[in-house]
Amino acid sequence: MEGEGEQDGPHLLTPPTLTGLGAMKWTWVLVAVLLSIAGLSSGNESLDFPEYDGKDRVHDLNAKNYKSVMKKYDVMVVYYHDHPGSSRVAQRQFEIEELALELAAQVLDEFDDEDIGVGLIDAKHDKVVAKKLGLDESDSIFIFTDDEVIEYDGELSADTLVEFIFDVLEDPVEIIDNSRELKGFKNIEEDIKLVGYFKSHKSEHFDAFADAAEEFHPHIKFFATFNAKVAKALELKLNEVDFYEPFIEDPVVIPGKPYSEEELVDFIEDNDRPTLRKLQPHNMYEIWDDDMDGEHIIAFAEESDPDGFEFLEILKQVAEDNTDNPDLSIVWIDPDDFPLLLPHWEKTFGIDLSSPQIGVVDTGDSDSVWMDMDDGEDLPSVDELEDWIEDALSGEIDPDHDDDDDDDDDDDDDDDDDDDDDDDDDDDDDDDDDDDDDAADDDDDDDDDDDDDDDDDDDDDDDDDDDDDDDDDDDDDDDDDDDDY
Repeated sequence: MEGEGEQDGPHLLTPPTLTGLGAMKWTWVLVAVLLSIAGLSSGNESLDFPEYDGKDRVHDLNAKNYKSVMKKYDVMVVYYHDHPGSSRVAQRQFEIEELALELAAQVLDEFDDEDIGVGLIDAKHDKVVAKKLGLDESDSIFIFTDDEVIEYDGELSADTLVEFIFDVLEDPVEIIDNSRELKGFKNIEEDIKLVGYFKSHKSEHFDAFADAAEEFHPHIKFFATFNAKVAKALELKLNEVDFYEPFIEDPVVIPGKPYSEEELVDFIEDNDRPTLRKLQPHNMYEIWDDDMDGEHIIAFAEESDPDGFEFLEILKQVAEDNTDNPDLSIVWIDPDDFPLLLPHWEKTFGIDLSSPQIGVVDTGDSDSVWMDMDDGEDLPSVDELEDWIEDALSGEIDPDHDDDDDDDDDDDDDDDDDDDDDDDDDDDDDDDDDDDDDAADDDDDDDDDDDDDDDDDDDDDDDDDDDDDDDDDDDDDDDDDDDDY
């Protein structure tokens, strides 16, 4: 038995705005911004959250100034935004977004290694600038560094954006040279990662690996080692590269070593849709847009909760068993990562996120159908979950079909109502006929009774007359007797 949910409303990753209207995908930054700005004093300045100092650091980029402004910085963060127009709601939302960017710019201003600037481009007034910079998607953030332009597909909050920018500034390839670094590599399980073993930094095969890393940086993590002991621990041969899916312990050896940059890029692009992946604040829109035929298999599990942890382990085993299935990609969402969205998701999907859930969600209209989880009391086994997922992939479990069933149920209810009405009418007719017959019988009985009563009355009258006559005769006799005395 499956549960269902349906809502025609805002983007599933965007909670309702302050007025309840749907709007831009960044609107839910308000609480994060306010928390970041209004840091409480703890008596230790080193632990205080940064507070906005009121200084304007975000540049309004236009055709006249964009070249000169961007030349000042090693890295330029550009928010290509929709024009807010005259709508009061849109204007307030843009103010919130701009405030988040100001706080991020303030934090980045204190970074010593790189000069990092932040700018705005209005999609209505500065289309020419956007076109020259190669920006084609409004309401998006782009990071310009050297010759690379990296799109940011996460939430617009100061902390998440700054963290992503710091990742951008790191080297595309991280070197593993000892057991501690090897342990750190093995502890990374939520992201796609690659690791290669090369002779040295000067190896042409390492150069090809590093060039491929730049194409996917910082979204995919690249590691390399020149240490034979580390390579042995990873079971790597010279010039070999292993590809790790998220949450999958055993890697895939990329065939055809040594590789060119193009061969590595092609392999990664063919395998960058993991069997199980985690929705995180820095990649939430990128993952959500990567659906299969307009649908996602979504699993909610709180890792810090015992039931959630157990269900996540079941999901990992399912992913391990089905890693070769190109059609399967489960999106895991930890509710702890998105507290502002919990009421929105529960209302939209009609589920209780205090316990694990898995379902199929239509990304277009938010229709959904969910596996019966018995409120977490009886979690499915690996086999049961695989059977359910197989039905979902085959289309047997489908939110659209669930809607059709609801319509059929409504039609059946209407037919039942019509049948009940007909039966009621027939019963009423029968009752009316019976009532008429009863009424006729009653009338006949009444007539018979009346006739009998009349006859009885006549008889009584005759008897009374006879009695009266007899009494008169007796009276006459008595009178005669009285006369004799």
